[in-house]
Amino acid sequence: MGKDQFIGTWKLVSAEAVRANGDVVRPLGDDPKGVIMYDAHGNMSAQLFRADRQDFASEDRTAASDSEIRASFLSFTAYYGTFSVNDDEGVVIHHVEGSLLPNWVGGDQHRNFKLDGDRLTLTPPPREVDGQQQVSSLVWQRVR
Repeated sequence: MGKDQFIGTWKLVSAEAVRANGDVVRPLGDDPKGVIMYDAHGNMSAQLFRADRQDFASEDRTAASDSEIRASFLSFTAYYGTFSVNDDEGVVIHHVEGSLLPNWVGGDQHRNFKLDGDRLTLTPPPREVDGQQQVSSLVWQRVR
């Protein structure tokens, strides 16, 4: 199937993480927003954010307070690049060329995937948060 199964625009439906103790957390809130786009040339772009983000006190972003900047950074993520698919392993790999998080630039983001019709679930590798392993899951709906 390869890349063709991914081509299109996908809207974020849910973003959850399950911690080792069974707790479910929603880092982007109860109403996450976002899109991920894949094109036929192998390019991709993703933007995810909390719907309840607070406006800055000023329209001038250079006048934002440290707390406004921190809250904004922690409630939004975006990156773009190219992608490849390993169907045998059920993995899509995002080859990051630009990102809000500079550490990602030049690296790869691996996501296990499950495709069920027009619903795509992406699961990054488990990671440690607050001393506990957690597994995240992003569910996307194809935009028609």
